[in-house]
Amino acid sequence: MQAVVKPAPAPGAEVRQVPVPEIGARDVLIRVRAASICGTDLHIYSWDRWAQRRLRPPLVFGHEFCGHVESVGDEVANFKPGEFVSAEMHVACGHCYQCLTGQSHICQDVRIIGIDADGCFAEYVKIPASNVWKIDPAIPVEYAAILDPLGNAVHTVLAGEVAGMSVAITGAGPIGLFSIAVAKACGAGPVFVTEPHPYRQQLAVKMGADAVLDPGAVDVAAEVLRRTGGVGADVVLEMSGHPDALRQGFQMLRRGGRISLLGIPAKPLEIDLANDVIFKGAVVQGINGRRVFDTWYKMQALLKSGALKLDPLITDRMPLADFDKGIQLLLSGNASKILLYPDGQKL
Repeated sequence: MQAVVKPAPAPGAEVRQVPVPEIGARDVLIRVRAASICGTDLHIYSWDRWAQRRLRPPLVFGHEFCGHVESVGDEVANFKPGEFVSAEMHVACGHCYQCLTGQSHICQDVRIIGIDADGCFAEYVKIPASNVWKIDPAIPVEYAAILDPLGNAVHTVLAGEVAGMSVAITGAGPIGLFSIAVAKACGAGPVFVTEPHPYRQQLAVKMGADAVLDPGAVDVAAEVLRRTGGVGADVVLEMSGHPDALRQGFQMLRRGGRISLLGIPAKPLEIDLANDVIFKGAVVQGINGRRVFDTWYKMQALLKSGALKLDPLITDRMPLADFDKGIQLLLSGNASKILLYPDGQKL
């Protein structure tokens, strides 16, 4: 089969012919219909410090996709060939304290398909049956291919109350942009977005942000305070991991408000813990992945309701063989979600 392979511990990737995965008794083999490039894939492609520590090439990478069941292992009874599916790509151990107490999304021994095992930038991918998710046929293929990052947004937005509340989102990458749609669909408002890149600013407007603030042009924390009558945002969703955005997020948060942190800083940083957290009585949450499968049920319900309009974020579509072109487009900053089609057939 055709696949995108990280062949060696160095920058780049190659489209190669590799064997179709062999499944075990509790696995499902899925024919990939569409896959999407994630920011994590950019780290793998560039072979940055994180990738060097985390990966052991050769590896087929990619972890956002949808497809149809091709075959199932002998012990799999709840899936059958032809069913439309995606998957939770964080494979929990099932035995650690977190797994045994309903927190498998933060399993201490998690393995991630596309990072620790061969992923979905291929014609076929092997997934444990326990991680496969049946997709309602009402959900279009293009949306089904991006359930993984959408789930991050749903988890972050719904980690607390949002209905009738002001929300500030720092960073308009794909998950930040998804979060605009999720917050608005759940009754939040106004929704403020901070983002320096002009292309992403435009996407934030298309997704329904009430105000898009450029941190290079204005003091974004002061502007959010001004627009909320000096109170600050009820909820801050930090999606960038940038040190300045993190500090601004804490500054624009109201007293007693919630700040949920999904963006990952490249290195440790300082915050004013006394003034921005303790004296504010702030609720500070670390968000990792999706709650399995609680987030997936919520995400599918939102999609079936028609409340989430995600089309502006799917900016490009191309055959899997053009993977490198997609990577370069994302690195330029002038794209959001890029879909790859192993069969070369764009929708």
